[in-house]
Amino acid sequence: MVIRLAKEKDIDEILKLLGQVLQIHADLRPDIFVADTTKYSRADIIRMIQDDSNPIYVAADEEDRCVGCAFCQIIEPSKCQNMVPIRQLFIDDLCVDESFRGKHIGEVLFDYVKNEAKTLGCYEVTLNVWEGNTSAEKFYEKMGMKVKEKRMEFIL
Repeated sequence: MVIRLAKEKDIDEILKLLGQVLQIHADLRPDIFVADTTKYSRADIIRMIQDDSNPIYVAADEEDRCVGCAFCQIIEPSKCQNMVPIRQLFIDDLCVDESFRGKHIGEVLFDYVKNEAKTLGCYEVTLNVWEGNTSAEKFYEKMGMKVKEKRMEFIL
């Protein structure tokens, strides 16, 4: 398993992974997510691959086929006077192909992203987990993440 930056040749596999993750979210919250779609289009992914502030890391198998990916965003310090200015790496999506889950690919990918964040001078790695996605919550807790804040809703 090799972790590397995404290339244009990975886009079909990345779109497949995004579809799998979207389906998990659509099953949890059909009032918010549209099934059988993806968060990003092919054109979006091409732009991200070319943008250093939005790295996409892929886990590639022995045939250099993408079997997992992490969409990341570098968030620069806020100029808010009541908060310490910190740089963070936000994981927008971390996906492992459902046929490769349970093989520690997500762990290797997450550890790689953490190390990249350190190299990039980030204070922390953050992400969001949807309520009800208990397998993702357990995975991130296993990786050492803790709840920082909770976002609440009131549906009208």
